[in-house]
Amino acid sequence: MLPDFTLDSLYELFPNSLDQPVVEPIPGELVPEPYRKLLVHNHHMTVTVEEFYGRPVDVRVLDSRTEGDTYARKILLNLRPGGEVVQFGLVEIDLAKLSPIVREQIVEQKTPLGRVLIQNDVLRTVRPIQFFRVTPTKTMCDWFGMKEPAVTYGRLGVIITDGEPAIRVAEILTPVECDR
Repeated sequence: MLPDFTLDSLYELFPNSLDQPVVEPIPGELVPEPYRKLLVHNHHMTVTVEEFYGRPVDVRVLDSRTEGDTYARKILLNLRPGGEVVQFGLVEIDLAKLSPIVREQIVEQKTPLGRVLIQNDVLRTVRPIQFFRVTPTKTMCDWFGMKEPAVTYGRLGVIITDGEPAIRVAEILTPVECDR
């Protein structure tokens, strides 16, 4: 799996998706707060959104597919309790680069990816490779609990495990209040 990819290439893994938003790439330094704090770093988004909201998150898998050792999924991260959506994500994982227990926990679809990697002490580096401004689609607005689209932000990143790129991810945040 190569670290070079785009949001389009991740969406190609789910060809019947009607939720692909319009995005505008921007440099990390132009991502406004509080989105910069949430996106422009080398940490797992699971941990970052849990710290920001002060509550744990659960994963809801919208769609997934497996082809050989490649596993891909579309997800929402929901706050616990209450279930408010705080992030949409697309992920492609090279399962061959992970231990059997980690593979099993990921494919089980019960635990957010970041938490699985952390709890299993997987040696990893999170590398953001692009940031973007997002205009959510109607489907995304429904997930995010919005009546009208509001600009939000996201990132593309690669997670390196044991020195090799193993995971490609797109993460788009639910629009947040700026007074946090």
